[in-house]
Amino acid sequence: MVSDYSVERLSSERLYHLEQLYEAVYKRKASHNFFGIKYNTAYTGQQYLGFIAYRDNIPIAYYGVVPCFLECADKKILAAQSADTMTHPEFRQKGIFVELAKMTFDLCNRSGVKLIFGFPNQNFYRAAPKLNWNTIHHMACFIVSVKTIPFAGISRRSKMFAPLYRMYQRTILNAYSSTGVVFHNSVLADGCCGVLRDEHYLKAKEYYSRTIMNKGKVKAWCRISNDLMVGDIELGNENIEGILKKLRTIAAILGLKQIQFHASNGTTLHKALSNLFPSIPSFPVIIQDFGAGISYEQLKFTLADIDIF
Repeated sequence: MVSDYSVERLSSERLYHLEQLYEAVYKRKASHNFFGIKYNTAYTGQQYLGFIAYRDNIPIAYYGVVPCFLECADKKILAAQSADTMTHPEFRQKGIFVELAKMTFDLCNRSGVKLIFGFPNQNFYRAAPKLNWNTIHHMACFIVSVKTIPFAGISRRSKMFAPLYRMYQRTILNAYSSTGVVFHNSVLADGCCGVLRDEHYLKAKEYYSRTIMNKGKVKAWCRISNDLMVGDIELGNENIEGILKKLRTIAAILGLKQIQFHASNGTTLHKALSNLFPSIPSFPVIIQDFGAGISYEQLKFTLADIDIF
C-alpha cells in the first residue's frame, strides 16, 4: 500500500499535472490544451470535479468526471460523465483509484450532481463492484465494412506520410462537411432521457476534431480515428440508407476500412441499424444515482455522448 501520498482537487493550475500523468501512463503526449478544453464546464455551474494523488510532488493517479446536463421529460438535470482514470504504472493495484473515486462521488453529491454515468473499459468495469456502480444496460456496436485500400493506418505510422495524410484528410472532410452550430441528440427526439447537447456542451467537446456530414435532411456527426466513428445521426422522417452510402464513400476515399456506430437499444438509431447490420455488445452503461428521480429504462446514449468521441 502507498501510505505517503497526498490528494488535491483538480484545478486549472493542476491541468498540467494531468498532462504529465497522461504521458507516464500512455507513453505519448496529450494534444495541446486537451484537458483544458475537456474540463472547461463552467456553463454547468460546476467544474474540476476530480482529484489527483501525488507522491513527492509527482502526480501518480487521477479520477474525475465531466459535468453536463441530462434532459428528461423537459426536466434538466445536472449530471456528470465518469471520464479520465489514470494511475501511474508504478502505483497500480494499491487502492488509490478507489479512494479518489469515493472522494469524487462525495464531491459530486455535495455539488448538486444528481447522477454520474459512465462507459467503462474492461479494467474499470472489473473494479465497478467495489464502488457500487449500477449497470443499467449495454450499448450495441455496429461495424460497417468498407472496401478500400487501407492507407490511412499505414500513413499514420509513417513519420514521412502522416503529415501529408492529415492534409489530405482535412481537404476531403472540408469538401464533404456541412456547417452547424448544434447537433441535436437523437435519443431526445425519441422521447428518451439523454444528454442535452446545446452550444455550451458542444464547445466543451472540442478537445477532438469532429465534422458533420449530410445527405439531404439527414445529418451524421463524425470523428476520424482508426475508423470513421459516427457519434449520432439526425434522421427525422428519412431513412438511413442515403447517409450510409455517403459515409461509405467518404471512408473509402480516406482509406478507412470500417465505420463504427454505438447506440442504446430502444432508440431510432439502433432500430435503423439493426435492420441492416448485425451488432455486437458494446459499452456497459453504469451509473451512480444521487437522487435524479428518473427512469433508468428511459436513459439512452449514442457514441457522441462518450468522451472518446
